[in-house]
Amino acid sequence: MSGFFSKSRITASTGFNRWLVPPAALSVHLCIGQAYAFSVFNDPLTRVIGVSASAPEDWKLTTLGWIFSLAIVFLGLSAAFGGKWLEKVGPRLTMFVAACCFGGGFWVAALGVYLHEIWLVYLGYGVIGGIGLGLGYVSPVSTLIKWFPDRRGMATGMAIMGFGGGAMIGAPLSVLLMDAFKSADSVGVMQAFLVMGGLYFISMMIGALTIRIPPADWQPEGWTPPQVANKMITQNHVHIDQALKTPQFYLLWLVLCLNVTAGIGVLGQASVMIQEMFKGSVTPAAAAGFVGLLSLFNMGGRFFWSSASDYLGRKNTYFVFFVVGACLYALVPSMGMIGNMAMFVLLYALIMSMYGGGFATIPAYLADIFGTLYVGGIHGRLLTAWATAGVLGPVLVNYIREYQIHHGVAKADAYNVTMYIMAGILVLGFVCNLLIKPVHEKHHMKHDEFDELDGIYPATVEEEG
Repeated sequence: MSGFFSKSRITASTGFNRWLVPPAALSVHLCIGQAYAFSVFNDPLTRVIGVSASAPEDWKLTTLGWIFSLAIVFLGLSAAFGGKWLEKVGPRLTMFVAACCFGGGFWVAALGVYLHEIWLVYLGYGVIGGIGLGLGYVSPVSTLIKWFPDRRGMATGMAIMGFGGGAMIGAPLSVLLMDAFKSADSVGVMQAFLVMGGLYFISMMIGALTIRIPPADWQPEGWTPPQVANKMITQNHVHIDQALKTPQFYLLWLVLCLNVTAGIGVLGQASVMIQEMFKGSVTPAAAAGFVGLLSLFNMGGRFFWSSASDYLGRKNTYFVFFVVGACLYALVPSMGMIGNMAMFVLLYALIMSMYGGGFATIPAYLADIFGTLYVGGIHGRLLTAWATAGVLGPVLVNYIREYQIHHGVAKADAYNVTMYIMAGILVLGFVCNLLIKPVHEKHHMKHDEFDELDGIYPATVEEEG
């Protein structure tokens, strides 16, 4: 069995079409992106016992909110700790484990719903499913970068776009299944979990079975590395453990964390925000459409901006995110004050495109700075910035809003201070991005320290001096 998952078994033969790899990555990311749509289960889960209405024994929304939070926390933790293992064992085994965890997490959660034990739902979707999220998120990234050294940004954008778009499949699928299984005695959540667990496991296994890695020193036909040196794109490699000893890693961590913090808090409150800022002009249905539009721009921005970074450069692309983003956030309160809903929607659509673009561009940025050998593992550790931002963003938006309202500020104006704070956060991100320089050569690996038997997983790193 170990031979089936080995790197030698999935190393592509001569003439392999590299464009077969992105669909394998998408088959995983479109599944795990369902996490963004988990909120469609929240209301039915508050009626598991009462069915038509919540019973006293039913779970509260505050209790259910921890399911998604746990999933994101364990996404970050599993990506951080599993990234190094990924580089050692290869993407097939990692994607297989991700499929087992994500699909199996649904099944454990289904048992929790059946027994009405919330800890089983936490364990299933939150912990086990969260581990599947993290391993599934990072598993195709380094492989795509190795297959597309000429278009790193575009390659990672194709896969990570799938994560942004997973909710567009997951949300209607969830509703369809719950409607199909609901009855006088059931809201249909348990059965939906069982079916989705099976469907997602199969889809992710298709990705695991079809993924391939390039032979050592492979290059696209007719392509040679640029002869003109770009200081921000290294031709060397940095070991995953050595990367943590560089200031570049922590600056990039802050760059991702600050960009995500500014976007994720607003994304979670988008529906309420537009209804409160344009009181009486926006119906709940229209607000839902606004959220759907933001999701489209979130998804499209992942592909557009990461592809654009191949031409602009990764550092310059993040400059655009921070400079333009700060200006857009600063303009939002004005649009609310003058009642210009069209411009309000446009500003947030652009903000969300750059929020998504930040996720998709960061793996290529890491490959430029640290080389490609350990980019999957380094990316995994950097995703702890996402987990951090997932807490900071909503806390900033929610608590500042509550503070404002408590002190007599009208609900329509309660987000103004928050928008200016978000603009300030992006200015701080601009400074962090400005400070990023090429990694000092003392951190580079020596060529004679590569493990010749593997060719992909290096043995040691160059020590200082």
